Amino acid sequence: MKIATAAYPLDWLDSWSQYEDKIAHWVSDAAGQGADLLVFPEYGAMELCTLAGANVAADLEQSLHAVSDRMEPVHDLHQKLAAEHGVYILGASAPVNDGYDRPVNRATLYAPNGKRGHQDKQIMTRFERDPWNVVPGDGLQIFETELGKIGILICYDSEFPLLGRALSECEILLVPSCTEALSGYWRVRIGAMARALENQCVSAMASLVGEAPWSEAVDMNTGMGGIFGPPDTGFPMTGVLAEGTLNHPGWTYAEVDMDAVAHVRADGVVLNRTHWEEQGSRVNSVTNNLV
Repeated sequence: MKIATAAYPLDWLDSWSQYEDKIAHWVSDAAGQGADLLVFPEYGAMELCTLAGANVAADLEQSLHAVSDRMEPVHDLHQKLAAEHGVYILGASAPVNDGYDRPVNRATLYAPNGKRGHQDKQIMTRFERDPWNVVPGDGLQIFETELGKIGILICYDSEFPLLGRALSECEILLVPSCTEALSGYWRVRIGAMARALENQCVSAMASLVGEAPWSEAVDMNTGMGGIFGPPDTGFPMTGVLAEGTLNHPGWTYAEVDMDAVAHVRADGVVLNRTHWEEQGSRVNSVTNNLV
């Protein structure tokens, strides 16, 4: 199959139809290149708050709820495009009010058969905690699809090995990200590559790119698309299947062979996924040694 990961710029929107046209164009482009799975980035839905005007877009609290209020038509649009093009789409994550005391950061996976599921971010960054007050939502999910088992680690979540390990059944890990600085991009990329190494799977990272001066939350964004695997049998020696150009909007593509994932897990040069459990006895035997 072919995976497409987005380096996605936020735009000021003057109408809902402008947003519809933008998303339809992006999906059509990737599907036209033969992509089966499309990955949009974290907080890419924040551009929807501009439909409520400049004052709302500039306000941290109001912008959260303005985006959440738009999510039903967003779901309808993505579901329609997934069916029309016969693709799976991980939509850009969004703040969502869903019975929690505060908004959660949610990414929705749309299947071409009309079904959908969601993954909420598990561990919040310092900014999400204070001043934004976005909170963790539902737990980790494994999505069983015709492409294989898919897990989602939203941005900061990819930097925590035990979250990745909980998704070790998955052949594909999706990592939608939103990072202000180059250092943040590399933290998430290193996390995405490390999870691919540990789980002997493929990880696909999407990024927000460019400036959005109308927002205090997502005003500066650095990144690019990337698709990674374990640097082992059947994969590139660097572990990099594909990477985009830093801060250049567009799709990054890679062909992914699920048989290669199965093979490296069964008979790779190393067997990280199988040998994971051996860590337990070793870390329990740590002793202090004064030299």
